Amino acid sequence: MIARLSPNAKTASLAALLALAMVGLGFAAVPLYDLFCRVTGFGGTTQRFDPVAAAATPQVLAQTISVRFDANVSPKLPWKFYPEHPTDTVSIGARDMAIFIAENQSGQPVSGTASFNVTPDAAGKYFTKIQCFCFTEQRLEPGQQVRMPVLFFVDPKIMDDPDARDIQEITLSYTFHPVDGAKKAS
Repeated sequence: MIARLSPNAKTASLAALLALAMVGLGFAAVPLYDLFCRVTGFGGTTQRFDPVAAAATPQVLAQTISVRFDANVSPKLPWKFYPEHPTDTVSIGARDMAIFIAENQSGQPVSGTASFNVTPDAAGKYFTKIQCFCFTEQRLEPGQQVRMPVLFFVDPKIMDDPDARDIQEITLSYTFHPVDGAKKAS
């Protein structure tokens, strides 16, 4: 025989089920949002070049686009960080390289990691990084200065997108943050 639930028990069961569903969505939100941003380029999320998945090298077009490089450092990180050249004009589809320079201005080793974005947002899904220092943690010894390359290209598919084909300048911006547990400079 099937027992019938009282109205209070039904409400409590429904509330518990709803709470479990909300917890599940909370855990799934970050990876789902990350996937959404990588697929759409939302929020200036760039693409990461995958040589295995790439069918062929992109065609190099006669059109060029200006790329501006922006460098920032968290106030909690005792580094100087800047692009070697603040702008570059690149052919759409051609691989290019930018150099960023970082220097630890403290008297102790410090580790940092870079977050990045591309503006305008519509260009994010067409800006593809082949190699980047932002994919790994960087550790600099006291006074050490390093040159960090970024290899990239602007996908020719940008010319087929009505929301992006008229873009004249793309800004690639990095911000270095201390890695958790990194010592603060005195």
